[in-house]
Amino acid sequence: MARPRQPIDLLVLKGKKNLTKTEIKERQMQENALKGPTENIKPPSYLTAAQKKEFTEIAEKLVAIDIFSELDIDSLARYLDSKYQYLQLVKDMRKIKSTDVVEQENGKKITVANEDYPKLARVKNTLFNECRIAASDLGLTITSRLKLVIPDPTPAVHTPSEFEQKFGDI
Repeated sequence: MARPRQPIDLLVLKGKKNLTKTEIKERQMQENALKGPTENIKPPSYLTAAQKKEFTEIAEKLVAIDIFSELDIDSLARYLDSKYQYLQLVKDMRKIKSTDVVEQENGKKITVANEDYPKLARVKNTLFNECRIAASDLGLTITSRLKLVIPDPTPAVHTPSEFEQKFGDI
């Protein structure tokens, strides 16, 4: 399995030595070209007013850390849609009991499973998984952000090797 491609800034920071300055500049230009524009980020019309407000808040934060563009609008909208469906289902499921008490003909009461509850639980799991995957794709989880964030360089003093002193930067 191939490793995911890492940003060039991260590779340089890690000290990847086998890249020339030209290769680094080419990779930086490619990465900048793939980012996409951020001038016209607006919530889609099919979102509710509350969803539009949350869309704007999240989009501003993601643009500020430079991982969101106009190309990601529908992904964020789908995330919010599944999130709100999930929250509504959880709210509705709290009103429903997983079991019912039924009185038999002889007057004895027994507890039986609610037939609708397992179906709702499966839908809940599906919506939760949709939210989790979309959040991860958008960098809304800590683990996904850790994969995206480039660590700060440590102020280590680099002493050039004998080779670097003789031949300079290759």
